Amino acid sequence: MTVVRTVFTAPEPDRGGGREADPVTTEIVRQGLNAAADHMKRSLIRTAFSPIIYEALDFAVAFYDEDMCMLAQAPTLPAFMGTLGFCVRAAVDGVGGPDALAPGDVILYNDPYGTGSHPQDAAMVVPVFHAEELVGYAAIKAHWLDIGGKDPYCTDTLDVYQEGTIFPGVKLYDAGRLVTDVYRMILANSRMADMVIGDINAMVAGTRAGAEALAAIVARHGVETFRRCVARMYDHGEALVRAWFSALPDGVYTAASVIDSDGVSGRPIPFGVAVRVAGSRVEVDLTDCPDQVPGPINCPLPSTVAAARLAIAFLAGAGEQPNEGHFRPLELLTREGSLFHPTRPAPCFLYGIPADHAIELIIRSLAEGVPDSVPAASGGDINSLVWWGNRKDTGAPWADGAPHPVGQGASPRGDGASALMFLSESATRFTPAEVWEARNPWRIERLALAPDSGGPGRFRGGLGLDLSFRCLEDQYLTAALARTELEPWGLDGGLPGRPNRLTVEYPDGTAADYALRTRVPLPEGAVVHLRTGSGGGYGPPEERDPEAVRADLREGYITEEHAREHYPHAL
Repeated sequence: MTVVRTVFTAPEPDRGGGREADPVTTEIVRQGLNAAADHMKRSLIRTAFSPIIYEALDFAVAFYDEDMCMLAQAPTLPAFMGTLGFCVRAAVDGVGGPDALAPGDVILYNDPYGTGSHPQDAAMVVPVFHAEELVGYAAIKAHWLDIGGKDPYCTDTLDVYQEGTIFPGVKLYDAGRLVTDVYRMILANSRMADMVIGDINAMVAGTRAGAEALAAIVARHGVETFRRCVARMYDHGEALVRAWFSALPDGVYTAASVIDSDGVSGRPIPFGVAVRVAGSRVEVDLTDCPDQVPGPINCPLPSTVAAARLAIAFLAGAGEQPNEGHFRPLELLTREGSLFHPTRPAPCFLYGIPADHAIELIIRSLAEGVPDSVPAASGGDINSLVWWGNRKDTGAPWADGAPHPVGQGASPRGDGASALMFLSESATRFTPAEVWEARNPWRIERLALAPDSGGPGRFRGGLGLDLSFRCLEDQYLTAALARTELEPWGLDGGLPGRPNRLTVEYPDGTAADYALRTRVPLPEGAVVHLRTGSGGGYGPPEERDPEAVRADLREGYITEEHAREHYPHAL
């Protein structure tokens, strides 16, 4: 099969030269773009209908220049960071290219092979003009509760056509006028049409607010000054990342792991990653993986790009909000027709499972080169649960879904954080129990940090979470858990943490574990126990500070039995 080299950013055109831009003005432009992106984010949150958007923040917002290079992104869903550029390009191509655009256009795009996601992750793109000249794009990509797939959330699809209705770049608004045929098609292909339309209108409002803010920044500084500042901004991001990699020894860094299952065959899926560092250039090689698999864990190229970008930003981004320049030093190797570069119509609903695994494996591979910067493994998954049904009293359809937090890996500098979202969703939020209980037919009977779950070590892994949901009405659940077999690895002598697990306790006293399972019937009275994974430890447990062990005992993070087994020197 063909090996494909993806270069993230073409050379920036010379528009007067970034070196000529005033550094103070450049910083004003950069911070203005970040503030405008946050404005777009807030507009969406305040108008969205679904908790998956306004509570969990399962979306991303960003600006792109006219060459479709990322100007700025608000802190939202990092996993979408590398995919929105693909969405913008494919959406614009779908309506005929930049020459077919006009002020007031809003383009809808959700083809999984262009978004890198399942069809529920839909993109809205608004072109931005200044004095009739195209200067950029405002874009939002957000999760809709349902868009006509075989189920509202799927773990067992066999091709992409089972996964939802696809809009391959169509104008929802044409020069400011609603295209009613497209609007009606969306309504006709959703089980929760009222909520989806509410979220779509919120996305339109958000992208329009962002487009106005971007246009105002361009108008304030003038097109030429703005472009020179953007060129300097990109150059700064590139220099920052190149400096980080220049400090590493040149060489090839490798790591390998195993994905539990593809959701259909039940077979484990091994894969490896190689990171090649040469001077200030880095190449991520994901060709050491199986061919595309029968189940829906194939990861389309845009999300493979996003995984590589996210790993590099985590290590070398210095905590800055990224722009396109940060990714110029990065190249990606994939193999067309493989797990990380599938071809249509391979199913890809659970694309995030291999993407998330690859993120941590890329980071792990560099532990030899930068041991002071690489943490042990986390729980390694977002533990997606999606629930739906019809309300008992009214028959009205309802649905909800959320990611759930895991323990983070310990590092050379300290214990891992407890119960935070996995890196790919690190800016998302954990829905409050009060919101869940007010909206859905559940009762939360347990929500607590899990004692003894963190991997022992000189520095302890972060704790996972124990959650128990009691069903107050009949309903359905799709469980999409990964890393249920693989224990989160420790580093430098640290011990592993616990894997993820979901158990349903039925009213008749029976129980069953589920990892990837679609449409699990939950009768009234059933209890769903979710045990999210923890972080691995760092360093030998016998080197842990005795006072830290005693503090963990006082706080209830570990039990006395656990302390006697792993930290007897502290007792």
